[in-house]
Amino acid sequence: MIARALRDAGFEVIYTGLHQTPEMIVNAAVQEDVDAIGLSILSGAHNYLFPKVVELLREKKMRNVVVFGGGIIPDDDIPGLRKKGVDRVFTPGTPLSEIISYVNDKVRPRA
Repeated sequence: MIARALRDAGFEVIYTGLHQTPEMIVNAAVQEDVDAIGLSILSGAHNYLFPKVVELLREKKMRNVVVFGGGIIPDDDIPGLRKKGVDRVFTPGTPLSEIISYVNDKVRPRA
């Protein structure tokens, strides 16, 4: 749903599918030379997976890639994720227009 909305807004979206490891996500990001990575977690593993993606990006010298995410994430976990390099966390019910606006502010759509 979010991927489609971002595509409709003019962004090139690389959807890697469900159940991807942080390594798989970062390898795809390197290969595709992305500007941002959007993660969605419903499993409760966000405190490990989101920061691990940020860590692996740093190891690959891709510090300019914006990492954001969403899913079933308790409000109390958001400050810790932000401290570990996750730029923004969206919670259920966030309007798609807000997410699109955020991404638009962070990166330029590719024509």
